[in-house]
Amino acid sequence: MKLLENADVGGKKIFLRVDLDVPLADGKIDDDTRLLAAIPSIEYLLEKKAVIIIGGHLGRPKGLLDKTLSLEPIAKWFSLKLGFNIVPEKRGEFEGWGIGPDIFLLENLRFNPGEEANDPEFSKKLASLADIYVNDAFAMCHRNHASMVGITKFLPHFAGIHLEKEIENLSKCLQNPKRPLVVIIGGKKIETKLPLVEKMYQLADYVLVGGKIAEETDTLTKVKNEKVKGHQAVLLIADLNVDKTDITPEAAENFLKIISLAGTIIWNGSMGIIGGKSEDLPTEEGTKKITEAILKTQAFSVAGGGDTIEYLNKLGVLNKFSFISTGGGAMLSFLSGEKLPGLDALL
Repeated sequence: MKLLENADVGGKKIFLRVDLDVPLADGKIDDDTRLLAAIPSIEYLLEKKAVIIIGGHLGRPKGLLDKTLSLEPIAKWFSLKLGFNIVPEKRGEFEGWGIGPDIFLLENLRFNPGEEANDPEFSKKLASLADIYVNDAFAMCHRNHASMVGITKFLPHFAGIHLEKEIENLSKCLQNPKRPLVVIIGGKKIETKLPLVEKMYQLADYVLVGGKIAEETDTLTKVKNEKVKGHQAVLLIADLNVDKTDITPEAAENFLKIISLAGTIIWNGSMGIIGGKSEDLPTEEGTKKITEAILKTQAFSVAGGGDTIEYLNKLGVLNKFSFISTGGGAMLSFLSGEKLPGLDALL
């Protein structure tokens, strides 16, 4: 995979695909973790006197114009962060915002049905805006979309600074991790989490399952009963409280004992229902205990998943983890050993 630092970007027009899909509340950004991840690549390109065309999406407008999913709040965030004013602007047939002299932010790419369909014509139009393509949107690498895959057929392509860090740190968890390797999996959707449970059952030392997916005891027990050649993990499934809104205190204590032994920790998914930024819900108690236990260890710790990151950001402890992955589904796919179209396109 070719990296941004090896690209001749000086004075060139760069299509920079970043992850702009952030939570909004009343039109304001609730968590800017993914936007902050794009800043190193942007600053690097500005130092090289490149012209930057930023592309991304927000929400699921399904190929239709939806003003509630406009990227204008994101344009304002970048203008404040980078110290530039923003103005509505057009580049050819594309609408968006000029941010300072050398940055243009395209409007939500998913307003065009060609984005999610990976339409070759739409890919070609995106490519016509630039000389070089840089992918810095790890969280979207499991999507076979025009701005992730199709565009690479028409432009020289490179991995951005954050994307490089994602691959480096997640690979560190898979290739000779410091043991014991403890994997904590929570959240709601068993269909997205099951491949990771199955993979880690054969790789990790302990797999701790909480959250709503812990209700799927039959499915998880099948994994537990699999006859695996060689290594297999200890798989613990948490008991949930009466309301099924959090793991029990006893289950949390069992998890804490194992976490205290860890050399490497991977965490994706909360243990219970997570509230907003200012709320402090009783259903967050299990997640809070897990967080505190991880921070007490000397383990190499990686956390990812939207609800997990939202909660850690609320506590103000993101920087106390060894690495924070901006990917939810992409993180799960990568760690599960699945092929990611966005990464394959860069090879």
